Amino acid sequence: MIASTLNNKLLGGGLLLAFCLLIPLSAHAGYFEFTPEARIAYKKAIHLRFDEARTLIQQIKVKDPDNLIVYQIENYIDFFTIFLNENKQEFKELEKNKSYRLDRISEGDRDSPYYLYAEAEIKLQWALARLKFEEYFKAFNEVRSAYKLLNKNLKKFPEFKASKKSLGILHALVGTIPDQYKWGVKLLGGMDGTVEQGRREIEEVLEYATHNDFVFEEETIVMYALLMLHLNNQGETAWDLVRTDKLDPDVNPLASFVLANVAMHTGRNDEAIRILENRPTDPAFHPFPYLEYMLGLSKLYRLETGAASHFQHYLTHFRGQNYIKEAYQKLAWLALIHGDEQQYYTLIQNCRNKGAALIGGDKNAEKEAKTGLVPHPQLLRARLLFDGGYHQKAYQLLQTAPAAQFRTARARLEYQYRLGRITHQLNRIEEAQQYYQQTYEEGRKEPYYFACNAALQMGLLFEEQQDYYRARSYYKLCLGLRPDEYRNSLHQKAKAGLNRLKGRKAG
Repeated sequence: MIASTLNNKLLGGGLLLAFCLLIPLSAHAGYFEFTPEARIAYKKAIHLRFDEARTLIQQIKVKDPDNLIVYQIENYIDFFTIFLNENKQEFKELEKNKSYRLDRISEGDRDSPYYLYAEAEIKLQWALARLKFEEYFKAFNEVRSAYKLLNKNLKKFPEFKASKKSLGILHALVGTIPDQYKWGVKLLGGMDGTVEQGRREIEEVLEYATHNDFVFEEETIVMYALLMLHLNNQGETAWDLVRTDKLDPDVNPLASFVLANVAMHTGRNDEAIRILENRPTDPAFHPFPYLEYMLGLSKLYRLETGAASHFQHYLTHFRGQNYIKEAYQKLAWLALIHGDEQQYYTLIQNCRNKGAALIGGDKNAEKEAKTGLVPHPQLLRARLLFDGGYHQKAYQLLQTAPAAQFRTARARLEYQYRLGRITHQLNRIEEAQQYYQQTYEEGRKEPYYFACNAALQMGLLFEEQQDYYRARSYYKLCLGLRPDEYRNSLHQKAKAGLNRLKGRKAG
C-alpha cells in the first residue's frame, strides 16, 4: 500500500512537472516570420488583391500553422475593406475578428520583435477604421495602447525598424490634432512628439530600407510622402519620393491613389489624370470608387464637361457615406461654370439629403445647399483652375474680370483672396502678401475661410523666408479664427507649422 501510494505520488508529480515544463512551450509555440509565402500574401493585401491574399493566407495556416504573422496580414484586408467600403454593418461583422487575432498573437514567441509590433499594428488599424464611424473614444484608446506597445518594443528591440515606422507618424501627428479633439489628446496622456521628430524617424527607416530587405518599405514611402506633403509643406520632396519604382500605379490601385493625390497637390493635374486613367481596373482588385471621384475632380480642374461622368460613376457604385454630398456639389459647380444655373440649383439640392456630413468637404457642400449662397461663376472658375495648378490661366481669368462685377461682400473678399493665392504660386511674393493681409484684415470677423487661410499662407511665406517670429505670429492668427468652412484642416496645418518651428530661433 505504501509503495503503491508512493508510486502514485511520484507519477502524479512527474506528470505535474511534465505539464509545467510544457506550459512555456505551448504558450509560445507560435512564431512570427515573413516567409516567401507570407510576403506574397502581404503584398497581395496591400495591392488590394484580397481574394488572392486570402487564398495564400489559408494555405499558410494549413502548411505552417504556427506562423502567426498571417493574423497581422489578415488584418490589413479587413482594414482596407472597411476603409474603402465605409459599410457600418460590414465594420461590425469584421470587428469580431480583432479579438481572435490578438488572442492568437498572444500565443506567439514573446522574444520576437513582431510579438508586440503585430498587436500594436492591429490596434492602430482598428483605430483608423473606427474614425470612419465616429467611434472616437475607442479609437483614441487603441491609439494610446498601440503607442505604448511600440515604445516598449523599441526599447526591447532598438534595431527593429518597423516600430519607428509607426512611431514616426504618431509623433508627427500628435501635435497637430484639431482643437475639437483636444479631449482625445488628454486621453492620449503620455503621447508627445513633433513633426520634425516623426520626419527624422521615418527617414531613418527609409535609409535602412535602401540597404536592407525591409518588408514594409512601400508603406514607409507612402507615410513619409504624405507627411512631407500635408504636415511639412514640402510637396516637391513628396513627389520625388513617390515616383520611386517601389510604387507602381499600373499594378497597384493604392499606388495610383498616392501618386495622383501628390500630383494634384503639387500642380501636376495633367499627370494625375494620366495616372488615374491608367490605373488597374481588373476584377481581381477590390473596388476603389474614390479613384473615379478623384478623376472627376481632376477633370473639373480643367473645366471639362467630361468630369460629370466620373462623379456619376462614383455616386452609382459607392455604397459608403463620404464624398457623396461633395460629388453632387461638384456636378452642380460644373453646370454653373458652363452657364446652366437652373441645373446648378437642381443638383445642389441633393447635398441636403444625400450622404453624410462628417468630413469638411461634405459639410461645406451641405451648407452651400442650405444657405443658398451660390458661388460667383468667374471666381469659381479661377478657384478650380488654381486648384489644378493652372495658375497663369487663373490669373488671366481674374485680370479680365473687373472687380466691380463682384457686388457682394463675400465675392469682393474672395476676389482678393484668390489673387493672393494665385500671385503666391506665381512667385509674386510682395503682391501676394498685400492681398493676404487685406483679406485677413477685412475678413477676420466673417464666417468664411478666406481670412483664416490667408493668415496660414502668410505663416508659410514667412517660414520659407526663415522669418520665424512672424511665421509663428501668423500661424497663431490662423488658429485664432474659427471659420465655418475648412476649420479643422486649416488649424491642423497651422499647428503643424508651429510644430515645425519648435526650437527655431526668431529671425
